[in-house]
Amino acid sequence: MTSPYQFAHDAYAAALQNTYAYLSDGEESGQNVRVAGRLMLLRRQGKLAFATMRDSSGEIQLFVLDGVAENFEDFAKLHLGDWVGVSGEVVRTKRGELSVKVATWQRLAEALHNFGDKWAGITDFDLRYRHREADLWANETTRRSLQRRGDVLRSLRERCWAAGFVEVETPILNPIPTGSSARPFVTHHNALDSDFFLRVAPELWLKRLVVGGFERVFEMARVFRNEGVSPRHNPEFTMLELYAAYWDFEDMMSFVEELVAGVALDVLGTTEIEYQGRQLSLTTPWPRRPMAELASEGLGEEVSVHTPRAVLAGHLERLGVSVHASWGPGRCLAELFEHLCEASLYDAVFVTEYPVEVSPLARRHRRDPELTERFESYAAGRELSNGFSELIDPVEQRARFEEQALLAAAGEDETMPIDHDYLKALEWGLPPTAGWGIGVDRLAMLIADEANIREVIAFPTLKPLRD
Repeated sequence: MTSPYQFAHDAYAAALQNTYAYLSDGEESGQNVRVAGRLMLLRRQGKLAFATMRDSSGEIQLFVLDGVAENFEDFAKLHLGDWVGVSGEVVRTKRGELSVKVATWQRLAEALHNFGDKWAGITDFDLRYRHREADLWANETTRRSLQRRGDVLRSLRERCWAAGFVEVETPILNPIPTGSSARPFVTHHNALDSDFFLRVAPELWLKRLVVGGFERVFEMARVFRNEGVSPRHNPEFTMLELYAAYWDFEDMMSFVEELVAGVALDVLGTTEIEYQGRQLSLTTPWPRRPMAELASEGLGEEVSVHTPRAVLAGHLERLGVSVHASWGPGRCLAELFEHLCEASLYDAVFVTEYPVEVSPLARRHRRDPELTERFESYAAGRELSNGFSELIDPVEQRARFEEQALLAAAGEDETMPIDHDYLKALEWGLPPTAGWGIGVDRLAMLIADEANIREVIAFPTLKPLRD
């Protein structure tokens, strides 16, 4: 049977269920429709066949009678998973099932694979991720999670647009891995005979646009980091980064909490969500907690960026953390916070006042020059986003980059290279600006109630199969 080149359908399953909900058992509507989708169930009872057809909106039963439907015997021999297009009257069977009583039909595509009589689902994780196209039909939660990811993206964009942010695009291929301290992927450009790096963050490009006069910009950026794979990490992922001239970190925190809470409202209808069987609050305002305050609580004694390095290092060593010789008090404090506090931050919270040592692009705090006006948001015991008042002084920014270079020379792997083009851009003048970035995949995990990042990425990165 030759597959047609098109099928003009005029109805969807979910809309039919709503529109014809009034039909009584055994009642006919007198209305003909054309529907299309995939066969999920098919059973024959003599001269009668029942099929469940699923489209992108839901399911509808196909009611097929010999003598009414053309080519009844051929229909009864269809495979589970075949795509069909049918036309017929909307009826409700005597057993109360809303159905399309098939008059004509076409097989639109043949499925050469199926998943058994009831499409019970795929449980092999490798098969699910390598063949997401099958997983989407076999596991309804997969479709729901990816749909919610799409809803999250739409909500983020619409709320940024409504706040006056302009969506922009910046280069993915970069001459240096700039904007974040992460291990990059490298590739070679043949025509230019030069190595390029897939971007690890769009940050410095976006701030250059602010220098150029765009007061509010954002990018839904695909970024790449040549690092490990875990339930929270994928080598390529999506970040929303945005920058607002004339804001500081306090302005940005106020915007961020309303944005994320607004996404939850848009997609789920509430800011009090359930995540992995536990209630999680995204309701604003979110608490603001200085890093040193949290670390002190976790340790049971007061510590800060001004605590002697030897004391902080001693606490880390007692926790089993190997202290690198290049770490100063700021890095030690950040490590104490990470090991003692992160996992306990369940409801949405802002952690503030990060040390200068671990914040090479953030502006010094106006009350303590050893700290920065930086925040990270946490929820469900994991970092969700990062933002700060931007460092706008080109002289200090160069000094910070040079400090990063010294750390790299000392063997520290989490450092940022000197971006001379960005320094030149700062010399043209960056107004007071606040910036923020969020891992969209991690936000989608919260909204979709998924514990593994692969569940909210259509095609996660997998190790290639060898022939």
